[in-house]
Amino acid sequence: MKESLREAAGSLLVVGLEGNELTAMERAWLKLVRPAGIILFKRNIVDSAQTRALLAEATALCTPHCGAFVDVEGGTVDRLRDVLAPIPSVQAVAQAMRATEGLCDPTLGAETRTRRGWGTRSSFAREHGELVARAAKAFGFNSSFAPVLDLALPESRKVMQTRCAAETGAGVVAYAREFFAGLTSQGVAGCGKHFPGLGGGTLDSHLETPKIERTWQQLWKEDLEPYRALRSEMPMVMVNHAAYPLSADPERPATVSKFWVQTVLRKRIGYRGIVVSDDLEMGGVSKFMPIAEAAVATVRMGSDLALICHHAEPILQVYEALISEGEHSAAFRKILLERARESARKRIKTFPAKMPAALSAKQFEALRARIVRFSETAAKAAAQGAA
Repeated sequence: MKESLREAAGSLLVVGLEGNELTAMERAWLKLVRPAGIILFKRNIVDSAQTRALLAEATALCTPHCGAFVDVEGGTVDRLRDVLAPIPSVQAVAQAMRATEGLCDPTLGAETRTRRGWGTRSSFAREHGELVARAAKAFGFNSSFAPVLDLALPESRKVMQTRCAAETGAGVVAYAREFFAGLTSQGVAGCGKHFPGLGGGTLDSHLETPKIERTWQQLWKEDLEPYRALRSEMPMVMVNHAAYPLSADPERPATVSKFWVQTVLRKRIGYRGIVVSDDLEMGGVSKFMPIAEAAVATVRMGSDLALICHHAEPILQVYEALISEGEHSAAFRKILLERARESARKRIKTFPAKMPAALSAKQFEALRARIVRFSETAAKAAAQGAA
């Protein structure tokens, strides 16, 4: 029984690494834990060849059909910007979309629009997703934690900056649907985040637990509109660490809330894909409860994957906590084993068994040039729309 509990516990974790190559200690604990995936950050990435080698070695020690994750939204959240080319932010692309819509003079033919560098309104978001996917694949990743589905509300502007597409749910859906289509066209899994929405927050959940005082009616009608509209198009949904004092669960961060994960996301919205927690090392949840307790709660509430992004010690703490809880609680043991089976089924459907093919030097430079052209075209469209 203990061996099956160990396999189950490890298969629910996505873990980070310290540097740009595996240490002996990391090899040891990866062999022990056999996690469901690896997430890399700027600290881990030197160039495409090194990154692919690191991912190949690390994922070989993971459970089958594991995720190779990176945060590439574009703009300020783009772990590949310094080693490839800066991809435009969500806000910049959404502005180009709106500008293009405003420039849709019915008297202009397709030839004129092409000459001026304008695509269709949706083509900007679709190409944004495609370029994010191509960039991720070039470095060996099979998934990007994008797009952001939070509303661009005034309350969160200082925190979210250029990461949001629109103030309305409909505007977010218009962008995100095409972005997901771009990712899917390249075989890369995307992730809608940060459920149920950080648009009304004033604090950074990396440091504190935001308390978002939006009513249930506001949240359901506005913040949750993208999740309702895109529930069948999102391979993954990431749950945030904010609390919602005006909801049915006023105190607990959403990550560890039965109301938000089971009642709202799973049942009311009917989402059937992979549910992943935001990083459990973040202050938004770690200041609410110890990380081991948070991990047990995350699994108990229905998440398929739990993120621990930075340090080996909490990874091992969480791993042992899940096993211990499974040994001492028959009810949790049943949940853990069922969640592991369900997570494995979803991973097989979502993540390919093999790493994406490497690009030649010529192909890599062509991708870099295409990203630069896209950035220039989007900026031009936005400027012309504002003029």
